[in-house]
Parts: sequence; structure tokens; C-alpha cells
Amino acid sequence: MQKTHSTGRAKARVSLARRAVLLMCASCAMSGAWAQDYPSRPIKLVVPFPPGGSVDTVARALAPQLQAQLGQPVVIENRAGANSVLGAQSVKRAPADGYTILLNASLQVVNPLIMTTTTYDPEKDFKPITYLGALPQLVLVSSASRYTDLQSLLADARKRPGEVQWATAAYGAGGHLAAELLKVKAKVDMPMIPYKGGAPALNDLMGMQVAAMIEPMASAYPQVKGGRLRALAVTTPKRLPGLPDLPTVAESGFPGFDMPSWYGVWAPAGTPQEIVDKLNAEIRTAMQAPAVASKLSSMFFQPVLSSPSEFAAFVAKELAMDKEIVATARIKLDD
Repeated sequence: MQKTHSTGRAKARVSLARRAVLLMCASCAMSGAWAQDYPSRPIKLVVPFPPGGSVDTVARALAPQLQAQLGQPVVIENRAGANSVLGAQSVKRAPADGYTILLNASLQVVNPLIMTTTTYDPEKDFKPITYLGALPQLVLVSSASRYTDLQSLLADARKRPGEVQWATAAYGAGGHLAAELLKVKAKVDMPMIPYKGGAPALNDLMGMQVAAMIEPMASAYPQVKGGRLRALAVTTPKRLPGLPDLPTVAESGFPGFDMPSWYGVWAPAGTPQEIVDKLNAEIRTAMQAPAVASKLSSMFFQPVLSSPSEFAAFVAKELAMDKEIVATARIKLDD
């Protein structure tokens, strides 16, 4: 009797195993068919900042070409708030079907490091599509400011501790981390004033409500070119070919300083890999289209265009580096 029961249980386990394999095969087949039909309706590209900042500028350069390639509308949704968390969380909660994707900057991986409540896990809650590339950042002051170089700004900050203020598009943004690292290296007390995006921060900088700002070139350079802002230095290790007279932060007394702002595209966790791969291929093609490449080049954008796995490895590396900066600068956002 015992042998009969054991045999019955063994057969049942085999049957369940076969059923599981069949279901998995059916699921894979459906996923493949789904990917072949994708996209069959508009795609929402969430930008977690207001219009006018660097993230929005990169998205608006990319979206029209991507729409032309895919044959479906690519609609930009500016979902600003909570240090870009509102937009990121809306994508995290969206169906994992490739019709809602996120374009964000390095802040995407920094937020969980600086916020007092858990917002999301940048590695577990999102599926990486591609690392688009990076933008040099400029140390900026108003064109009416008395500061003519980085050392004059820092010298004044040393004379007036706590009075010379930085603006930042958001806590944890590339510009914020660069400014915090510079403060640590220069040993100056310069309070940080956070804004809800680069555009309102730049407006206050032009009006001299704040003294200085570090901001990516996509949103900063047009204001410099237009004469409303003055660039004191660039955060890349070498001078930019298009701006040979602008010194680097490294040349201005901080050897090895290298803090660009980087940008990537993510999908909700669970998005079929076939769809992620298709989006990766289409985005990489779009970024190399002449009209897009020309526009991004005019912003000094440095394309990378990684595979999903390369982007995942990059995010892991950035998390480790950002943890060190956040700990050294003691950055914490009371959300």
C-alpha cells in the first residue's frame, strides 16, 4: 500500500512539473507574439521634472524620432514632484507592458540613498533599457554677478560662511552632487537651496536670488550663450572643444574632479525582455539619427547607448560611488 501511495505521489509531481513547463512555454510564446505586435498604441515617456530642464530637453530631442520609427505616438508626460519620485513611482506602478517608460537622470539611483522613507529600489523595481549618455555640467553665476572665476566665488564663500548660496534642480541631482563634492573639497560653507527642476532654479540664478549653481549643459548653455548667465568652469576632466577658453573645475584647484550628469531610460520591473530589447534597439537608432544627434551635439551631449545589461552594470557602479558621496557630504532629504 505504501509503495502505491509513493508511486501516485511521484506521478502527481511529474504531472505538475510537465504542466508547469507547458505553461512556461505558452507564456514565452505569448510574450514573443506580444513583442512582435509591439507597439500597437501610444507610448508614454514620463519625465519626472517640469518642462525646460535638462531631462526634459533630452526627452524632447529623442521623442519625435522614436515616434517616427515606431509608428505610434510617443507622448511626453511631465510628472514633477517629490524630487522626481512622483514620476518614477508612477512608472513603477504602471503595467509592465512597455507602454509607460521613464527617462531620468542620475537622481533615479540617488533618491533612495538620501530620502528618509523608502521610495523605490532602483535595481529591483525597474528594468534598465539603455544608458543614453552624459552631459558636462557648468558652474554658473548670473551675468551680473561680480564672480569672474570659480576661485573668486569660493573665496567670497569663505569670507561669508553660510551666506553664499547654491541653487540645485533637485536634491541628489547631478548638479547637487557635484556642488556638494566641490564644497567638501574646497572646505566652504555654502547652503543648498533645492528647486523643483532646473528651469525655476536657473530663473532665480539669473535674478541673483541665489549666488551659484551647477547645472547640465542642455539647460544651462542656452542661457550662457544668450548672455544671461556666466560659466565659471566645466565639470569634465578636460576642456570642451567648443568652449576652449572655459577652464575645468580640475584646473581651478581641484585635480581629478569629474562629475557629469547622466541619463537613462527604464521600464517597470517585469516588462518582457523582448520589448525591452526592441525599445533598446529603437532608442539607440533614434539617438544616432542626424536630426537628434545634431541637436544633442549642440548641447555637448556625450552619447553612450548601452545594452540593457551594460546599463544595469553601470547603475550598480553608480550606486556604490553615490553612496560614498552622500555619506561624505552627509546629504539627507527630509521628505
